[in-house]
Amino acid sequence: MKLTRVCLLAIACCLPFAASSNDAPLNPTAAPARPKNVVIMIGDGMGAAYTSAYRFYKDNPETEEIEQTVFDRLLVGMASTYPASVSGYVTDSAAAATALSTGFKSYNGAISVDVNKRPLPTLLERAKKLGLSTGVAVTCQVNHATPAAFLSHDESRRNYDAIAASYINTDADLILGGGQKYFPEPLRQQFIAKGYQVLTDFTELAGLTQPKALGLFADVQLPWSMDEPEAHKLSNMTSKALALLSQNTQGFVLLVEGSQIDWAGHDNDVAAAMGEMDEFAHSIEIVEQFVRSHPDTLLVVTADHNTGGFSIGANDKYEWHPEVLRQLKSSPDEMAASAIAVEQWREPLATSLGFAIDDELFSKLERARMQGKKALATAIKHEIDLRTNTGWTTGGHTGVDVQVFAAGPGSELFIGSQDNTDIANKIISLLPKPKKDVK
Repeated sequence: MKLTRVCLLAIACCLPFAASSNDAPLNPTAAPARPKNVVIMIGDGMGAAYTSAYRFYKDNPETEEIEQTVFDRLLVGMASTYPASVSGYVTDSAAAATALSTGFKSYNGAISVDVNKRPLPTLLERAKKLGLSTGVAVTCQVNHATPAAFLSHDESRRNYDAIAASYINTDADLILGGGQKYFPEPLRQQFIAKGYQVLTDFTELAGLTQPKALGLFADVQLPWSMDEPEAHKLSNMTSKALALLSQNTQGFVLLVEGSQIDWAGHDNDVAAAMGEMDEFAHSIEIVEQFVRSHPDTLLVVTADHNTGGFSIGANDKYEWHPEVLRQLKSSPDEMAASAIAVEQWREPLATSLGFAIDDELFSKLERARMQGKKALATAIKHEIDLRTNTGWTTGGHTGVDVQVFAAGPGSELFIGSQDNTDIANKIISLLPKPKKDVK
């Protein structure tokens, strides 16, 4: 039996993980029943182990208490992620994003089309028709599976060029991320002719004062966050998107994706994963603060699926050592590239790792180095896994449920267990009602 809205509100008041009055993201008496603005944030591949690991990664070891993170403050429920039955129980990003964008299950690889490859209306399309501004800010290429499923339709996520070309017809106000290689100059000129500003240098973002804009800040994906610790690219794109989209007095819908949490999971790279989690958490905090100052804004955060079968603890040992991760100076990929580039690599690599490289480890890394960058990066990641006692079960996805986080008007609807299609349908139900024609 479904709970009524009144029951959900009562439960929300009693939740043990509800924020204290000092940390509450809203003043309930000031918040409207229906949001004007909606921000949906997706941690791609961010299974529950990632948020738990992030808590320990950010913990201050000098205090007895393990400090809360933004994920602890905003947790309200869980969601199942399975795709349409034709694809079994384990989803890919395209089917999951289609569910979160349209409220319908589809096959793995589908970009907002149903199992018969017919287009399904997306959340951003619905919002645009209602007069709201729309935007996406991601750390992958902007035509990757998740943003594509919110902006476009295609029978295959792999049709990158066609998906990029289709964006000219979306009328989205902001499209921010990577993907320069998929937007050749003739296509960029089409965007300019349609009134878009096309940015390719991230420093240009700060000077952007109004939509519309297409920001392509890397050839494909943006660099690992831990290799640019001062850049905060996702949080800066998020902050700029909020400022620009809120110029529309009718409201907006914004998608923000921490895309490369998933990429780190596929690589079984716990170091890069925690770096991406940190930047995603910072971006959520920016939106959380926006909700506090704009109580007509709904924030919903979730993951599309879990990646890598990441485990906090492995090898029959009851321990995990995030202190190893805190002392790393760059990503394993960057460490490997730097070590390949020079002959005297042992000491610089040890400095980047934060621990000494003994003769046994040196021999292991030297053999990997002779095989190239990828082999050396894999060997470095393996050593980090051993020292942190991190486990992985796969280089792909798993079928476990994911967490749901929310704040703002309508957030009580997301309490408890639900399906990923329910998340979309609840958000869609909160959009403004179409205005009736006056005859």
